[in-house]
Amino acid sequence: MSLTVGAKLGAYEILGALGAGGMGEVYRARDTRLGRDVAVKILPQQFAQDLQRLARFEREAQLLAALNHPHIAHIYGLEETSGTRALVMELVEGPTLADQIAHGPYLLEEALRIARQVAEGLEYAHDRGIIHRDLKPANVKLTTDGNVKILDFGLAKALEGEPAATDISHSPTLTAAATQAGIVLGTAAYMSPEQAKGKATDRRADIWSFGVLLYEMLAGKKLYEADTAQETLAAVLIKEPSLDSLPPTLPPRLRGLLRRCLTKDSRARLQAIGEARIILEEIAAHPEGTPEETEAARAAAAVPAWQRLLPWGIAAAAIVLAGIAAWAPWRPAPQPAAPMRLSVELGADASLYSGPGSAVALSPDGMTLAFTAQPGKGGPTQLFLRRLDRAQATPIAGTDDVRDPFFSPDGQWVAFFANNKLKKVSVTGGGAVTLCDAPSSRGGDWGEDGNIVLAATNRAGLSRVPAAGGTPTELTKLDQGAGENTHRWPHVLPGAKAVIFTAHTIGNNFQDANVIVQSLETGQRRVLQHGGMYARYLPAPSGGHEGHLLYMHDNTLFAAPFDAERLEVTGTPVPAVEGVAVDTGTGSAEFALTRGGMLLFVPGANTASRVFMLSIDKEGKTEPLRKLPGEFENIRVSPDGRRLAVNQSAGRTSDIWVYEMQRDTMSRVTFAAGSSWEPVWSPDGQRIAFSSDRDARTTANIYWQRADGTGEAQRLTESNLSQRPDSWHSSGKFLAFTERNPQTKLDIMILPMEGNEKEGWKPGKPYPFVNSLSTEWSAAFSPDGRWIAYASDETGQSEVYVRPFPGPGGKWQVSTDWGAFPVWSRNGKELLYQVQDGKVMVLGYMVSAGVFRPEKPQPWSPVPVPLRGPVRVYDLSPDGKHIAALKIAASEATAPKQDKVSLFFNFDGELRRIAPVKK
Repeated sequence: MSLTVGAKLGAYEILGALGAGGMGEVYRARDTRLGRDVAVKILPQQFAQDLQRLARFEREAQLLAALNHPHIAHIYGLEETSGTRALVMELVEGPTLADQIAHGPYLLEEALRIARQVAEGLEYAHDRGIIHRDLKPANVKLTTDGNVKILDFGLAKALEGEPAATDISHSPTLTAAATQAGIVLGTAAYMSPEQAKGKATDRRADIWSFGVLLYEMLAGKKLYEADTAQETLAAVLIKEPSLDSLPPTLPPRLRGLLRRCLTKDSRARLQAIGEARIILEEIAAHPEGTPEETEAARAAAAVPAWQRLLPWGIAAAAIVLAGIAAWAPWRPAPQPAAPMRLSVELGADASLYSGPGSAVALSPDGMTLAFTAQPGKGGPTQLFLRRLDRAQATPIAGTDDVRDPFFSPDGQWVAFFANNKLKKVSVTGGGAVTLCDAPSSRGGDWGEDGNIVLAATNRAGLSRVPAAGGTPTELTKLDQGAGENTHRWPHVLPGAKAVIFTAHTIGNNFQDANVIVQSLETGQRRVLQHGGMYARYLPAPSGGHEGHLLYMHDNTLFAAPFDAERLEVTGTPVPAVEGVAVDTGTGSAEFALTRGGMLLFVPGANTASRVFMLSIDKEGKTEPLRKLPGEFENIRVSPDGRRLAVNQSAGRTSDIWVYEMQRDTMSRVTFAAGSSWEPVWSPDGQRIAFSSDRDARTTANIYWQRADGTGEAQRLTESNLSQRPDSWHSSGKFLAFTERNPQTKLDIMILPMEGNEKEGWKPGKPYPFVNSLSTEWSAAFSPDGRWIAYASDETGQSEVYVRPFPGPGGKWQVSTDWGAFPVWSRNGKELLYQVQDGKVMVLGYMVSAGVFRPEKPQPWSPVPVPLRGPVRVYDLSPDGKHIAALKIAASEATAPKQDKVSLFFNFDGELRRIAPVKK
């Protein structure tokens, strides 16, 4: 309801309009009783029809009126006349902070003074449980004496209803015509990400808004601005805050404070505004740094670089003693070009991650180590950062289940994969930022052009995504003619004009994979090395284009001269370092390089060869099934529960083996040229179906062989598309398998079988069961043959679904937060599957009137079985009391703790000696 000049509202006479917005119209009025001017906010008319909301508002207003702080505009009371309800508030004369910022950025001293006062007001209210929820420059007044007054404190909450925090329909409104009485519960450019999503907010939302406000004072421009409020909200949710417009002379502590306030993950954001106030006061008192910081910086600058790196050598006593002797005054100074190797500790009570991918990364300047490790107290892996000139590493909060870290070209960010996402985190602190989906990642690298190249899935080409985040775009295509089914472990060359990656035709045993280079300008590609994996490029120290290509084969790091301009190897590869940890099962290795020619690597053996067969029961009791480890993958328990089928790598090939538990013997089943993998027992246990690229084929089709190894293998499918078996129907009449299709990714197919064991079996024509545009895989028939469980990424992440067989019928999602590798219990009452942390989940189910009714999933056992990409690492015994599992040795309690790495200084000089570059 609009008021005219001279109108009366109780004891208040309207003098003029001050403004209007979603929270109501504001007028200047005269308090005729006390003889003072006040601000009167007329509440939206819709409140008169909502008695519950009105009562709640009055309760909130009473609480707000209790605020008494010099930097918070006071609320005097409520007034009602002829159905018009108004809030009477302190009238603050002077411009708003938004008016002043429009004229340009503040000087540092003045910005600090205003920000401290805003922080003091917020701290006072937060201590009393009151949150502003709409902090912005327009709600900060600058009085005539230069002080700050925060307006509309807490009104956003007082005026809103009581929606469910997780209901998107209750997200903040942006127009007066929208729902929720047209109330703006936040302003788009200043909303925290959780506000923009409509989620519940706390004081950390005010801390985000404070960070935006402080940024705009210092930069003189908005942090988020677009043509519409919806576009601005989208930027808040997706775009990483950029501090590039801040003055370069800004104190580092102030820049760090801004990053902490503007962390999208509220859990990693600055937790109390009082901490911001303290930092602002310290910066104001010591703009150039505190005396302690100044003295430390002066001392650090006076220490030579080699001394700053010395703590890394102290961990190895023998090497340190040798170094002391070498540096003694009576000894001649070492030649700068001489290589030096040190074995050093991580600086954390943790053991390096030993799954697929690399656990270590070095910043381009060689001064910071990032690594993923499992803390000594147990639990998920975590990201750690350690400066080489410091003794201890720092764990980074909010980075659980991390792997494959890599640095930005400027060394200010670390990107990594976690929970099926590509993320990044600042080295100066703050929360992790999600960049894009990566459901089954196999490495990434950050190019100098501001893009990240990644293998988002383990069975596809490479993608490219902006470092600020977004939707990945296709970068490389699988060569179907060559039978490629994976591109992984990318490395972007200097200048971001080309990318090197590993390509392979099967999903395991990367000893015979190819190292490929592809121009990012022309799309042309060539094979650089046959029988290599995990390649990297070390530039020439002079900055020229003639450096070295490095790649792994077995446990040895090889080097070859490489012309980065012509994209070709110019010399013969030679072994450079032996004993580098590698996983030939996934093609990954544990080493990292710097621009300055330093190599860091993890000493070790082939992880794939350290896989143990274990038995785990529901209580978590673990026993070895076979004492000796091997390169085992894709475990399956026979129908009688006495045998295990696995595929085991041997050199460059993989074959199907059967382990008889009572006799403790391994028997090889397949012998033909090529590789065979993914074994699946027939219902009677007499045969094993498997995938193979034998018969000189470039794609893998499905065969089956007698489980005792006798007789010839029979081919069941013939296709130019790659296929792998998943599950037999209990009748033996149908085989569910996965097929890779360029148009529909992975599909679930059904192969009908005709005949019998006596007269012989004849495969029919395969037909699709599920072939949407999503990825479907890992199908499993129920014991009664009426259902098929499978995994699909149709929601954006892998989940387990159940459909009736042969159909038609409904579809039920049975996993609740990621799931894969479904397995049915023989009792016909339970379904198992794996989740991201490796735990095996179990859910009961019932079938009523053709409807599948799943119960809530529960952990089957407290012991996880770490996932290894598309490899099946567990299967259920027929009695349902045990699972047979494949776990690498490093994940066992008896495995040695991997808490050391090796540094190879002046590695580029060593390469020039053993693999000289041709001029």
